Amino acid sequence: MPARTHPRPHPVTTGGAAIRLPWWALALPALAFVVLLALIANPSDAQAASGAPAVARVLEHARQLLTR
Repeated sequence: MPARTHPRPHPVTTGGAAIRLPWWALALPALAFVVLLALIANPSDAQAASGAPAVARVLEHARQLLTR
């Protein structure tokens, strides 16, 4: 037997945004952006900074393949 639904006491309005976000929904993306911007500005602080020679080797191999 299907359950009866209750009608809404007032119609749903579509005008205006009535959604409120919690504080962390804006703070976490902003914090991530600042951290990534800091890593771009000073990449020597990153833990994977020692991988730069590997990138240079890959680019050198790509250059050699393209010049053949």
